[in-house]
Amino acid sequence: MGSLLVLVGVCFLVVWLHHYSVDSQTTGLSGIVVDGSVFINGSASIASIDDDFICATLDYGPPDVCHQGTCWGNATLFTLDLSNPILLNAIKAFSPLKIRMGGTLQDKLIYHSVNSVKCRAIVTFGLNALYGRTVNSDGSVHGPWDSSNAEILLRYTVNKGYTIHGWELGNELSGQGIGAQISAQQYASDIKTLQNLLDDIYGGFEVKPLILAPGGFFDANWFKDFVDHTTQMFQVVTHHVYSLGAGYDDNLTSRILDPSYLNGMAQTFSSLESILKNSGTSAVAWVGEAGGAYGGGHHLVTDAFVSSFWYLDQLAMAATYNTKTYCRQTLIGGGYGLLNSSTFQPNPDYYSALLWHRLMGNNVLFTNFTGTNKLRAYSHCSKNSVNGAGNGTLILQPQIRSRKSKFSRISKGLIFDANIREEYHLTAKDRDLHSQVTLLNGKILSVDSSGNIPALNPIQVRMSDPILVASFSVAFARFPSMNVTACR
Repeated sequence: MGSLLVLVGVCFLVVWLHHYSVDSQTTGLSGIVVDGSVFINGSASIASIDDDFICATLDYGPPDVCHQGTCWGNATLFTLDLSNPILLNAIKAFSPLKIRMGGTLQDKLIYHSVNSVKCRAIVTFGLNALYGRTVNSDGSVHGPWDSSNAEILLRYTVNKGYTIHGWELGNELSGQGIGAQISAQQYASDIKTLQNLLDDIYGGFEVKPLILAPGGFFDANWFKDFVDHTTQMFQVVTHHVYSLGAGYDDNLTSRILDPSYLNGMAQTFSSLESILKNSGTSAVAWVGEAGGAYGGGHHLVTDAFVSSFWYLDQLAMAATYNTKTYCRQTLIGGGYGLLNSSTFQPNPDYYSALLWHRLMGNNVLFTNFTGTNKLRAYSHCSKNSVNGAGNGTLILQPQIRSRKSKFSRISKGLIFDANIREEYHLTAKDRDLHSQVTLLNGKILSVDSSGNIPALNPIQVRMSDPILVASFSVAFARFPSMNVTACR
């Protein structure tokens, strides 16, 4: 992959792994031109996402653990400086940001108290699903869940007046599990116990927290069995995504830039969507944790500009299969954080996430690109579609080395009432894909001395001009007055 373009009004995302088109042409530093076309069906949406689709995690990662050049240090839930101005401003910029608190040590914790972050975060919290149980040498779990310790935490948050958006039981216990595993039927029984506990504690509340489960890696048979036994007990099915492999693998960059490799996740998203559709449940799908590479990620890959080609492609792909929320591992911590673990400075994926959050709306539109398999195209209605304007956003992500993409034709049936569009072009400093510095429309993005997140301002371009997208860049294009039936 090499570039991304998003159109708002209709929001269109193109991931360029080689080159693409809208009708598009790719012109390079060497003068090479490649043509292609993007078709957007604006008559009806094919899927939908939450308003706060973008989510990030805070993990319990041990402070003294280091992976591939990055240590958790002061970026864990135990050690994080919650008063850091950059951290607070980074969260506030989303207004709001979903935050999932949990992770590897979740099933080893005994709860005493909890802190609150006053930065307009929507918090989900992970509960210890192994409390009171014995884990056998083969990883199997003996006995029912003892909910008494979880009850202490739940009652504490209610007594303190804390608002918890959702409670998630356990971490990576589904299927074969990581360290421990629970059968689908036993886990369904545990969820029933949690449901009864929430009904008791939140009995007088008009709005109750969501129940999220299972927070593990997708196993089709396990997930189907679990959902079939819990159709009305919980609201969100969560699964984890580390599709790039181990953080220590030297092939991470080549996988990120290989469209055929990235295609592999489509089967997981599609299978889960099918299970939910056919089960009779009202539960929806979330990606509860996704860091690209497991084991802490890889410094200068999963926290660098190149990661955006994986991240944005996965956001858009998940959305087309009705994934309602996508939680990035992590907001801060490890080698895959949206923020630098030491300085709190935003990494490139932070700006990709923030632009998505501000531009990409709920309704997902069918989008088809012809011209090359190296270019992705995704489109949404604009997040700011109001007053019946029905506008949208387009994302383009080309991945051609030493080339640019030129988009000049708009799909039939999309009507424009104005002559101007807005474009946001993200590039790496010095065109180094492993850089942690991002440029927006040629200007470096950095926080100021007070820790404020920089403004993300577009450039205005005449509608009659083609869209030019550099290789290995990300571009969002917003059409404020695009008139699309599905976006009204």
